[in-house]
Amino acid sequence: MFWFKKIFPFITGTVLLTACSKKNEPGSSIAVNINDVTKERTKSNTTFSFSVNADKAGSADITMHYTTVAASAEESKDFIPASGTVTIPANSSSAKIDITVTGDSLRKDNQYFYVQLDNLQNATFKTSKGKGTIVNENGLYLPVDNAGYLTPDNYPGYQLTWKDEFDSSDINTGNWNFELGNSGWGNNELENYTGRIQNAFVSGGKLIIEARRENSTNSLYTSARMTTQNKRSFRFGRIDIRAKLPVGKGIWPALWMLGDNISSVGWPACGEIDIMEVVGHEPNKLYGTLHFGTSAATHESYGNSYTLSSGSFDQQFHVYSLLWEQDSIKILVDDQAYLSGTTANINPVYPFNNNFFFIFNVAVGGNWPGSPDGSTIFPQRMFVDYVRVFKKL
Repeated sequence: MFWFKKIFPFITGTVLLTACSKKNEPGSSIAVNINDVTKERTKSNTTFSFSVNADKAGSADITMHYTTVAASAEESKDFIPASGTVTIPANSSSAKIDITVTGDSLRKDNQYFYVQLDNLQNATFKTSKGKGTIVNENGLYLPVDNAGYLTPDNYPGYQLTWKDEFDSSDINTGNWNFELGNSGWGNNELENYTGRIQNAFVSGGKLIIEARRENSTNSLYTSARMTTQNKRSFRFGRIDIRAKLPVGKGIWPALWMLGDNISSVGWPACGEIDIMEVVGHEPNKLYGTLHFGTSAATHESYGNSYTLSSGSFDQQFHVYSLLWEQDSIKILVDDQAYLSGTTANINPVYPFNNNFFFIFNVAVGGNWPGSPDGSTIFPQRMFVDYVRVFKKL
């Protein structure tokens, strides 16, 4: 009994001292992490703020070293390299590291870099590397090689009556509508058509329609489909459209027209003029087709194809044209006529003496081209330099 009383205070004191020592060790059970940052790039420099967070406040400062690490984003070109010490003050749980990303409006693949943490004091790491993703894919500057066929802005015996040269900073909504949705568009297409700048914009005097592989409203792809319906319609004359086309399995660019009366008589009674269609697995071949008939049940078509002697339609600009007169219509590429239709071979109903409006689109998938496969590269882009309409004098 006497022995226990003498030792007990000693044992009690020792336990209390040990417990107190553990409690006062700064950061002994504090975990630190750094977040990832994803941000759109702009024309001017922007700041990527990385948050460094402790899961709870400590009684002492938490310090660590940081440094930027290049990856697909390059030092000095895409971001300003930085290093130093960051501190989460005592009784606080967060700090931040600001990294400068340089300005650029070029549309290209997204890039990334890292902020690496080390030499942590008074805590332990949960995560020690933050990823900075620079979103370039929505930039509004996209130069393109302008090489290829050109046509004049005037012809003897014709007067230029309407054009869109796409020289402004935005798509002219006085001329163009965006048709929206993922209904399949009568062809079991796979894209969701949007009106976003991600899918249609102008740069350097070109209209650019871009098809992307991305999830959107139960679709795996997005693109754009633009029309002049109820804004601009045309009948007879010469039409020139200068464009550079996308190719690849499952890609289906088209420059075409529908009759103004489609809302009242339906398709194909309104008539359809396919000035140019390419199915992407045939990159050197295009199709021109005239569709007609009193109803879908009596639908008929009259068409032909044109094959380049060398190269493919994605390598240079070509001019897709229509020579259009009463009871007669011709489709051309680079001033070479490859389809002629008249009342003699389009009968008994000939709808092509009425007014028509334009449709420009890039479809993904569908009954004709089939679906994209592993060989199909995205994004895919159609560049349109100009559309010009001339009236015969």
